[in-house]
Amino acid sequence: MSTKVLVVDDSLMVRQQVGRALTAAGFTIVEAVDGADALEKLAATPEAALVVCDVNMPRMSGIEFLENVRRDGRPALPVVMLTTEGQPELIQKAKALGAKGWIVKPFKPELLVAAVKKLTAAAA
Repeated sequence: MSTKVLVVDDSLMVRQQVGRALTAAGFTIVEAVDGADALEKLAATPEAALVVCDVNMPRMSGIEFLENVRRDGRPALPVVMLTTEGQPELIQKAKALGAKGWIVKPFKPELLVAAVKKLTAAAA
């Protein structure tokens, strides 16, 4: 059985790019269009081993999603932020909430895959 990864981004193109890279590496992808959708998908997919999450999204941002995940009982779930944002204060806030990585778009698929493999292996 392959490891499930939740990919959260309001851009269909980004979800497809991340999905292709991770599927090719043997992961199963569950997609969400924003933080609120991601909370629903996560509740329906408790076996998800990792989340790749954008920061700027409508309805609920990646930071708000992270706050909800930590508060609602998944403190150990690895989350990698994938974003166009590089502001140090946002990165610090995400890290304070337990984000395990911060990858700036456009991303290199091999770096994303390496980070996901490392974090899912560490969590297993």
